[in-house]
This record gives sequence, structure tokens and C-alpha cells, in this order.
Amino acid sequence: MKKNQAYFEEQIQPLRDEIDRIDSDILSLLARRQEQVKKVVALKKDCDVPVFHPAREEDLISRIRTQAEEKKLNPDVTEDLFRMILRQSRVNQTDHMQHKGIRPGARILIIGGTGQMGAMFATLFDKSGYKVRILSESDWKNAAALCRDIDLVLVSVPIEKTCDVIEQICPYLPGQALLADVTSIKEAPVAAMCRCHKGPVLGIHPLFGPTTTSFDKQIIVVTPGRNPEAGHWLLEQLAMWGAILVQSTPREHDEIMEIVQALRHFATFCFGRFLFERQVHIQRTLEFSSPIYRLELGMVGRLFAQDAGLYAQIIFATKERRSLLIQFITSLNQHLDMLENNDPRAFVRQFNDIAQWFGPFSDQALRESTFLIDRLIERF
Repeated sequence: MKKNQAYFEEQIQPLRDEIDRIDSDILSLLARRQEQVKKVVALKKDCDVPVFHPAREEDLISRIRTQAEEKKLNPDVTEDLFRMILRQSRVNQTDHMQHKGIRPGARILIIGGTGQMGAMFATLFDKSGYKVRILSESDWKNAAALCRDIDLVLVSVPIEKTCDVIEQICPYLPGQALLADVTSIKEAPVAAMCRCHKGPVLGIHPLFGPTTTSFDKQIIVVTPGRNPEAGHWLLEQLAMWGAILVQSTPREHDEIMEIVQALRHFATFCFGRFLFERQVHIQRTLEFSSPIYRLELGMVGRLFAQDAGLYAQIIFATKERRSLLIQFITSLNQHLDMLENNDPRAFVRQFNDIAQWFGPFSDQALRESTFLIDRLIERF
């Protein structure tokens, strides 16, 4: 046995040394790739070309998968590796692009610029060569001076204050100034901006929080109000920073956000509250958990790690949202008979109806969730 061990150590060492050399070569190649990316950044910056090029990226991934199969490598694993490399490349490019302005020198006033979201935009505009002014709650006596010769006014205040702030600021705005807001509801703010300001109006909603470190592939919903061409430079700037822009009407935006934000957050809140009421031993359940349970519980825990007031604003923002959530609770109560009557056949019948309604998305969801689960297993 000892002889076999000695033989193993003698034979394995050269193999390990070669693997170490290959790993070093991989790092050197990544460094060379990064140097080329810097040249690409400089060219894109000079030519005002956005960081993200979806068609090129997907062509590259397709080519990589083909080459992986030819070399007897797992194409899925190879794709994962290259997507990580590409994302890091985009993040680095986006960071450099933050120093490129579509309209450098333009004057921008951010109302609520000392808050988290407002401060994030203030930093980005400042890095990109804009002249940034901030209006906080204590600065309203200076509102007229802050609005003088302004090119863009960006309203970044809590939902319940947005329309009042719009009405307060509009009398000070030059007619040509672009007025925009970043609130998570759009119908009321866009209507208020169009009513109170005669110039161009644009509603935007970043679907991410202020702790986001990069705009890379982050979604921003755009809801035009008036004279949309006057806001093209702002949209180009957001795209330059790496964001993906989705066009919508204010009404469509709010209807979809009722599902994407209000219903999802409220359902998560209900799940967390039930665990609290039962005093479930969370850490012990994780010892027994599948990766999908850990993922679901992670989303619940994530909610309660954040600001309650923010989620209260989102959930209670409109009467339409509250009405939808009441319908959701009513829908849950409809399942009581099935449980009380111990009727698994009713469950199967409803399950199959819903599965048919979801259609091809179920296969997509299975692939995407499997990817997340695999990453979670690697981490934990």
C-alpha cells in the first residue's frame, strides 16, 4: 500500500505541475484579453458606441459552444465560463464609459439627490462630465436659482411625494428643460409632469436598487410623456452606461408592475410572515433543504433584509395595486375546500390547467432555474 502511495506521488507531481502551468497560461491569456478590451473601450468611447452588443455576444457564444464540442468539452460549462468573462468585460467597459457624456457640460438638477437612488445618478452624471446640481428638502428656498438655465430635472423622491414635488418645481423650469422622474409608478407622475410643465417630459423607472454597482444589462423602463425626441440624449446616455431600455406607456407599465413588484413582494411578505408566526427554525430547515428551497427562502430573507418603508410604498402605492392583492388573497381562500375535503384530484386537475396555460414558458423556467440551482450548489 505504501509502495502504491509513493508511486502515486511520484507520478502525480509532474501532472500537477503541468496543470499549474496551464492555469498560469490561462491567467496570462485573460490579461491579454483585458488589454484588447481596453482598446475596444477607447474606440467605443470615441465613437459613442454602446457597451452591450447583443447580436455579437450571442454569435460569440454560439461559436464557443461549437468549438467546445469539437474539443470534447462540455458546451454548457464552457458557455457559463465565457458568459462570466463577457460580463466582467462589459462591467469594466461600462465603468470606463461612465466618463463619457452624450451632452457633456449639460446642467442637471436632481431633486432628492441626497437619497440613495438620486445620489447614484448624481455620481454617474458627474463622472460623465455633466454639471450636477442637487435639490434636497432643505433647499427649496433656492429652487429658482437651481433651475436657472437647467437642461434636465430628474425627480428622485419617495412615491407619495413625487406628484407634489413635480407641482412645486414646475413653476421654476425653463420651457425647454427636460423633466423626468425615476418613480416606480408612472401614470400619475407622467400625467402630473405633462400637466404642470409645457416642455419635454419623460418617465423612467430603473428596475434595480441604488446598491447596484453597474448598469450592465440592467433594465430601465421608459414611458414617454411629451416631445420624446428631446429626451433621446438622456436615453442614449443610459444605454452608454450599459442599461437595456424597454419602452412602455405609463398605463402598461403600472399594470405590469402590479404583478412584477406589488404581487411578488406581497406574496413573499405573506410567506415570511407565516414562517414567523410558526416560529420555524430557519437554519435547521436549510440543513434538510434542496437547492430550490434555499433559493426560494433566500428571496424571502432578501426582502426582510431591506427597508420596510420602501416596500410599503411599492405595495400600497395605488388603489389598483391594493385591489389586485385583495383578489390574490381571495384566490388563496378558494383552495380551502380542496384541502378540507382532502381532494388531490382537484389539485391535479387545476395543476394541469395551469401548466397548459404557462405553455412553453415552463420549459424556459425549468432551464433558467436549473442554471441558478447549479450555481447555488457550487457556492454552498
